[in-house]
Parts: sequence; C-alpha cells; structure tokens
Amino acid sequence: MTITTAERIHGAPRRLYRLAPAAAAVAALVIAAPARADWRFTPSLGLTQTWTDNLDLLPEPEARTQLVSELAPAFDFALDSRRVKAAASGSFRQFAYRDSDMARPRNDHVSQYAGKLTGVVAEDLLFVDAAASSSRQNLTAFGPQVIDNPYSSLNNTQVKTWSISPYLSHRFGRQLAATVRLTRDGVETDERNRFGDSTADSVSLDLNNDSSGQKLTWGLSYLHQDQESELAGDSSVENLNSRLRYRLDSKFALTATAGYDRYDYNALGGRTAGRSWSGGFAWTPSQRTSIEASFGRHFFGKTGSLAASVRSRRTVWSVNYSDGITNTREQFTLPSAIDTTALLDSLFLTSIPDPVLRRQAVAAYIQSAGLPPSLADSVNYLSNRYMRQKLLQASAAFKGVRNSALLSLYGNERTALSSQESDSALLGSQLASLNDNVRQAGANATWVYRLSPRSDLSGTASYSRSESLTTGIEDRQRQLRAAFNTKLGRHLTGTVELRRRSGNQGLGIGAARLRDYTEHAIAATLSMTL
Repeated sequence: MTITTAERIHGAPRRLYRLAPAAAAVAALVIAAPARADWRFTPSLGLTQTWTDNLDLLPEPEARTQLVSELAPAFDFALDSRRVKAAASGSFRQFAYRDSDMARPRNDHVSQYAGKLTGVVAEDLLFVDAAASSSRQNLTAFGPQVIDNPYSSLNNTQVKTWSISPYLSHRFGRQLAATVRLTRDGVETDERNRFGDSTADSVSLDLNNDSSGQKLTWGLSYLHQDQESELAGDSSVENLNSRLRYRLDSKFALTATAGYDRYDYNALGGRTAGRSWSGGFAWTPSQRTSIEASFGRHFFGKTGSLAASVRSRRTVWSVNYSDGITNTREQFTLPSAIDTTALLDSLFLTSIPDPVLRRQAVAAYIQSAGLPPSLADSVNYLSNRYMRQKLLQASAAFKGVRNSALLSLYGNERTALSSQESDSALLGSQLASLNDNVRQAGANATWVYRLSPRSDLSGTASYSRSESLTTGIEDRQRQLRAAFNTKLGRHLTGTVELRRRSGNQGLGIGAARLRDYTEHAIAATLSMTL
C-alpha cells in the first residue's frame, strides 16, 4: 500500500508538468479573448411518458409492462468571436418507474455532455484546441445498444473523455506550412476495475509544400504517442509518413505515400513495425463531387482507403473505407461515426445558405425525426487490446418539398493484435476469446413527411448484426419507429411515438448466453425551449 501511495504522489507532479504548456496556452487565450463576441445559450426541458410491455427486454415469459416518466433538462451553447470558437451541449434524463424492481439492473438517470473549443492565442502562430465529453457507451458489441435502451444498466457504462492540445502553426512564404502539436488526452469509465482509466501524450509534426498552380506538391508528417493504462499497461505508437501529389490537370491528380510505423504493445506474435507505402488518385470533377482512393501495404498486410462524396441540389452521397490499427480509447477520443449534423448540413446547404438558420433547421429536423447524434455505426465496445479495423461506411440523404430521407450503412471487422490477458477482467474465462475477431454490419433508414409547416410524420427502421468469428456467438438487433411531431406553440413541441424492438439480450460482461426478446412501446413527449 505504501508503494502504491508513493507512486501516486510522485506521479502527480509529472502529470502536472506535462499539462503545464497546455494550461499556459489556455490561460493566455482567456486573457487575450475579446470582451465582445457572438454567443448563444439555449436551455430546454422535455417531459416524456412511456408505456412499454417489456422495459427490461426479457424473453416473453419474463416480460412485464411498465410505465416510465422522464424529465429531461438540456442545453446548447455556442460562442463565436475572432479569437475563440466554442460549442457545448448537455442533457440529464431522470427516470421514474411505476413498479420499482430492485432486482432489475436499471438506471435511475443518465446524463451526457460534449464540448469543444478552438482558440487563437497569438495570431498566425499559437493556437489551442480542447474538448471534453461524457456519455454512456456499450460494454460489448452484443445485446441492445445503449442509444436504444437508456433504462437498463446492463451492457453499458459511463465513459468520459477529455483532451487539450496547444499547437504552433505558421506559413513560411507562399509554399511551406508547418504545424507542431502537443496533445494530452484521457479516457475514464465507471468500469475502472475492468477497463481501467488511461491517458496519452502525443507530439506531432506536419510539413506541407502546397501552393495553387503547382503540379507537384509534398507533405511530411510524424506522430509519437505514449499511452498509460491502469490495466493494459504502457504502450506507444510512432508513425512517419511522406506524401506526394502530382496534378495531371485541374481535376485529376496521382497520389503516393511512403513511411514507417512502429507499435509497442503486448503482441500476440508477428511484426509490430515496418515500412508502408500506397498509391492512388484524387479526382474532383466539380465542387460538389470528389473521389480519393488508394491501395498499398503496411507491416500488417495489404490496405486501402476510399473517400467519395457527391452533392446535388437535393441529395448528398458519401462512401468511406479505412483500414488501420486502432484501440477502444482511440475510437472514443477520435470517433469515426457518420455525424448526423454534418450530413444534414451538407444537404441543407443549397436551400439555406445562412449558417445560423441552417444550424437551426438541422437541429429541428433531428429532433422531429428522432435521429441520434451519429447514424448507423459499428459498436465501439470496451477492450484493452490493439486491433486491426476494416471499416466501410456509406450514407445518403434526400430532401424534397415534402419528403426527406436518410440512409446509412456500415460494415466493420476488428481483429485483435495484442494479448487477451488485458481483457481477462472484462470478459472472464468463459468469454476470453469474444473480442479476438468481431464482425459487424448494420443499416438505418429514416423517412420524414411534412404534413404542414408545423407538423410532420417520420418513420425509422434499423438493423444491426454482430458476430464473434472465434466463439461463434451472433447477435441481431432490429427496431421500427413511427412518430408524429407537431409545434404546439413558438417554443413548445409535442411528439407521439410508436416503436417495436426485437433482438438478443443476456450477453453482458460475464454472461455467455443470448436470449430473444420483443418489445412494443408508445411514448408521448412535450419539449420546450426556454
């Protein structure tokens, strides 16, 4: 005990020392920030009454009806000035159950917040980024997802992330730009005894020789990151990458990369470092269409990438594919989900040029359609292991006079590269191989019909499938939702929702059996903007 205490005491100054440059940058930013700025603070309050025939998502013989009352205060904040740009949102949902059953693992409340800040400390030289978030996340990729089942405390936990990143950025002449960035971030969970809190320190360098009119441009980037985890131990990542781009004409260019990657973790065997290369092209036939693709090899095998987007007056289409090494904490700090707001912002860009009005229209659309912050995306489950992730995402949006629709698809495969010992506390002996090789696929479709300027109908269908290729465990989740949304006043909105859910339940941490469930529910909500 004495040794542990001593380690914490001696470790604290070291952590404070690492944070000193970032803290100094934030302090300077606050002092330098102008007194006048455009800002907006919008509080809101929601009241929901839900009747369900299977709140706990149990097999039919065990299902019980339940009435749930929910009170949900929330806020949205935005600040925009010459030196500081910030955005934050948060909500707190308090639940009251008609029949209290202490034997059921239920949440009496859930909360979430997210905020980010970008600031200019010294013009054209010193900048700082900061971010923080807290929300409930899935423990495993199997069973109901927390976004669809906020009442249960099974298969989910609270995850908090934070990051602070001061950086120097300067342009030398008309062609050369350089950026040096320091970053410290952390991930904390309620599952500290099984997942463990972690922190990471990173330093990165980017050099770009890019000027309009040049046929040949180049870039060089370097990243070194050290991670400290309470359970998984220490690890490090080092990437060096060089880039070339040769323009054949104003719309088409050839691309190439070469570099070296090094990973230091408790590997299962094989190489953890080696050279990398890729070749590809970039095609931009118009301002609304772009396609960039590449094919190459890293030390872990052949890889490829794709980023394509097409935008017209009424539609937005995008397809993305990536293949690389990642881990759970990186997915929390740098999420790869399809951002709902960003997709809709592109869709509304032609019809609503004003950014403020467009943001309001997007927020109203998301609320009326009952859309989540991110569309169909693979489940980021808890794991202390490094893994190779192949991720394909596609999305499409359509906006007509009365009808609009969103469609998103994903396919994902994660193959573990580090030892399963770091997950022994999470999974236990029965499920030790659950995260060795996990394949996921899913789809989400939403349709909204505008009845009048004040009312609309919406329907949503979603499907997801997760499979552990090592253990043979397979999980499927389905949901259908229909809703009527109407404005009852300038600041008051009413919604009536019907939903049906079915799938598998029972595979929480430490359980090894899936059981089928079905739920039907009706909910009525009053939302007020204060």
